Amino acid sequence: IVLNYSLIIILIQFMKNIKAIIFDAYGTLFDVNSAAEKCKSKIGDKWEGFANYWRTTQLEYTWLRSLMKRHKDFWQVTEDSLDKSMKVYSIDPSMRIELLKLYKVLSPFKEVPYVLKILKEKKFKLAILSNGTPALLNELVKSNDLENLFDDLFSIEKVGVYKPDSKVYDMPIKKYQIKGEEIAFLSANTWDVSGGGNYGYNSIWVNRNRAVFDNLDYKPKNEVSDLTQLLDII
Repeated sequence: IVLNYSLIIILIQFMKNIKAIIFDAYGTLFDVNSAAEKCKSKIGDKWEGFANYWRTTQLEYTWLRSLMKRHKDFWQVTEDSLDKSMKVYSIDPSMRIELLKLYKVLSPFKEVPYVLKILKEKKFKLAILSNGTPALLNELVKSNDLENLFDDLFSIEKVGVYKPDSKVYDMPIKKYQIKGEEIAFLSANTWDVSGGGNYGYNSIWVNRNRAVFDNLDYKPKNEVSDLTQLLDII
């Protein structure tokens, strides 16, 4: 009973200080595998391995380009990583256009619209902080009827470097004139959770796949299996 009471006090204190709830987009709000999944009848059983490889290569390219200071925007990186992935998995080149079109309208995870509406009703400031370009983010939220739920869509293109560079996490701080500890930041990517947490955010890990957290000098105080559990925290 004492432990449960202590946990309640910690959670109350945690959310009492929160002025903005900020979400990563890809893998957190939107299913990055949904483009390939919609083509699985054409790709066959290897669709999931292909989708995971595409995503991994995409992320690797963002990190490498940041380190090399050879920036390309996220859409160009997405195309480059797709081209490599299609060769590795021997995907018919004629599918390239279809896969890219589907990537622009990725499906949200099923609980996302409901949770965002509840948070909006509770008067939290809501935003996306993403590697995606402004055009990509606008199309994503519009195609899924979510555009009226966000106060801001922060794109790394404003600072010209990818997460987890601190310049990215600076953007909401500067826009809202608040402290890092006043932001609840949710991401499904452990490196992003660590990036935001080491910066000073209250990072929450969205662990949809029962994964193991990385050793990157940060451990989140809160972990959820999907966004509905965020409602329990607040």
